Amino acid sequence: MAGWGCRGGPVPRGGPHGAGHRWRLLLLAWLSLGCGIGTVQDPALGAAAVWVPEPPAPARPRRQPARGAWGPWGPWSSCSSSCGDGVALRTRRCLRSTEEDTCTGDPRQYRLCQLQGCPGGSVPFRAMQCSLYDNKPVLGTAARYRWVPFHGAPNVCDLNCLAVGHNFYYTFGRVLDGTRCGPGSPDLCVGGRCLSVGCDGILGSGARPDACGQCGSGHDTCLFVHRLFQGADPSSAGYFGYMNVTKIPAGATHIKVTDKSRNYLALMTSDGRYVLNGDWSIAWPGSYEAAGTRLQYTRAPDGTESLEAPGPTDEDLHVMVLLQEPNPGIEYEFWLPRGHPQPSRGDTSPLRQPQPRGAGSPPPQEPPVTPVPAPPSQPGGSATEPPPRSPPGRSGAGAAAGRCGRCRPAKGRSQRVRHFCQSDFVFQGRILAWRLVGQETRYEVEVKTPYRHRFPLVSREYVWVPNTCGCPPLREGGEYLLMARRHVNYERTLNRILLQEDGYARPWTPREGRLVQEAAQHCPQPRPP
Repeated sequence: MAGWGCRGGPVPRGGPHGAGHRWRLLLLAWLSLGCGIGTVQDPALGAAAVWVPEPPAPARPRRQPARGAWGPWGPWSSCSSSCGDGVALRTRRCLRSTEEDTCTGDPRQYRLCQLQGCPGGSVPFRAMQCSLYDNKPVLGTAARYRWVPFHGAPNVCDLNCLAVGHNFYYTFGRVLDGTRCGPGSPDLCVGGRCLSVGCDGILGSGARPDACGQCGSGHDTCLFVHRLFQGADPSSAGYFGYMNVTKIPAGATHIKVTDKSRNYLALMTSDGRYVLNGDWSIAWPGSYEAAGTRLQYTRAPDGTESLEAPGPTDEDLHVMVLLQEPNPGIEYEFWLPRGHPQPSRGDTSPLRQPQPRGAGSPPPQEPPVTPVPAPPSQPGGSATEPPPRSPPGRSGAGAAAGRCGRCRPAKGRSQRVRHFCQSDFVFQGRILAWRLVGQETRYEVEVKTPYRHRFPLVSREYVWVPNTCGCPPLREGGEYLLMARRHVNYERTLNRILLQEDGYARPWTPREGRLVQEAAQHCPQPRPP
């Protein structure tokens, strides 16, 4: 009986000795060399012959041809238009050998060039191109037509022109480079394609400004400020009035402030001028210009308000709220360039508060001021100019009632040192405006140089004087060195800066600035706030 080998041939079989044994040895050698894989074992020998195949040689990777490199950009061509919008072109060459692949990218680049506006009555660029075919034979006939632009065709960068007085249009190839893709569109046609202008001025670059207005830098250069203002609730004690929310620094973009209550958002510029809802007067919703940007103010019937501006702002903006009910929270957000000073917690100081009043009551009225009669005319018939506006109360009801005595402002070294060491606030300030509120005078002050402040001090503050007599005398537009105290009443409904009648308020001079710095050296260690 015969078995089958690797190739199907018969294999002789025999006993353990003699010719059969030799055949078996030859068979094992033949199988180990000829069969190619596996293990063959002879039961009679009790041994196994093993063959391990050699690993195949690794295949050599196919060599990829190198790519060429771009040469430098050439100069920009002249603009495609003589006025209005157009495009300029520049090219570059691909530097490569015969074995190298072509360069990746575009060998041409187009830039928007905005020239001086076209004079009034000029023919639009696309209409001018259509008019070039007026009274010329088309469609293989001798008919003549006048052509105007047609904007309903599929490809906006084809020169599609409508025959005047007829209901068909004809395509005269492509429009010239620099033609607008459509009426009012900011995109331009180049090479038959409608391309958008990137913020870098390059057509088709896809460059977009980041949230801070920087071109093509991503959002890594920006800082997002998003906070919720939840100031102390003074309404439980009967206080209603203005309260600081935050200062939005110059350079801010994508500004949004939201209030969901019956309170009113108010906005003031860095020079103390109200933009919205200031001086107890509520503005209409709409668009307003401030800080170099356009503000959009909305107010819904349920009282929800929002204030949005794209920015960037070119000066600081102060956000306040005119409280009519407890403050549920005012949400605000904006973007700032990274590294720009962020608004600190001191920018939401509640110091700037007017006199308390009841909800829904009218704003405080200024007492009537008795007019000062003009002096008689000088001899010769020449009239003198009317006198300047008197300080608060000097010619008003307070003086008429005899309540105002002689002003005795503090002065001298000893008074300077005493007031400096006992004051919570010492600063150089400019008087922006003033108002009589009840039996007090409220001054709008721009803080220019702080020398001492035991509590937060912002760039615009209200300073209160507890009389209407003009003591100490502070002139609107003047700059003074002011030393004042923090005033918080028992009910904690007031938190303000108070300048006493005998307080230190001297016209500011460089010498006064040096003296006040010397006064600081004579004070004991400051008390903790």
